[in-house]
Amino acid sequence: ESLTCYIQDLRSLGAKRVMLKVGGYDRKELELVLRIASAASVDLVTFDGAGGGTGNSPCRMMNEWGLPTMFLESIVWDILDKMRREGKSLPGTAITGGFSLEDNIYKGLAFGAPYISLVGVCRAPMAAAMFSKMVGEGIKKNDVPVSVKKFGSSAEDIYHDMQDLNLMYGKEAENIPAGATGVFSYLNRVSFGLRLMMALNRKFSLGFIDRTDLIPLTESAKGLLKGPWL
Repeated sequence: ESLTCYIQDLRSLGAKRVMLKVGGYDRKELELVLRIASAASVDLVTFDGAGGGTGNSPCRMMNEWGLPTMFLESIVWDILDKMRREGKSLPGTAITGGFSLEDNIYKGLAFGAPYISLVGVCRAPMAAAMFSKMVGEGIKKNDVPVSVKKFGSSAEDIYHDMQDLNLMYGKEAENIPAGATGVFSYLNRVSFGLRLMMALNRKFSLGFIDRTDLIPLTESAKGLLKGPWL
């Protein structure tokens, strides 16, 4: 009740979008959050599984505590399916925690369909930003890290995506921080890879991705799918 009132207060103050982010709580609390979000017309609820970190989390908590992301996504899916059958409005829902590249992002979207339509990434783009910042500093000092020297010694040599940035921003692209260039390059790679996987699965729009795209390799995974899978 207090959370619903707080959301209403935020809207009365002019908030156009209200979003919640929660960790891997038990099933009762997860359902409570979703029902509050439905009643209060929350725009997005993000569920963060292990390994991922919600709030001021120590590394051990981020990596080893809480529900593994796929188990968390399975529970959230079941609750949303139950609410749909009850005729409740469903909030936008995202899953995050351990996603980094296009293959596991695709699996997250397929496993969550049709209720969970967003996958969040955090540590991977942060790593891209931090490493690229170091590369940028190396370029300025003419001391590029050994691991990237094989690509060249300038931003244009190392980052193929600089071509895209030059087309979009012209000479201003030279002023874009190296860390931002790294994030742009990482997201470009993930975007291309995801589109490629969609094409290979003959899914030419995100709305067509569903659980029929998944084949379980273990009994545990088969149990999570709860139905025909091949």
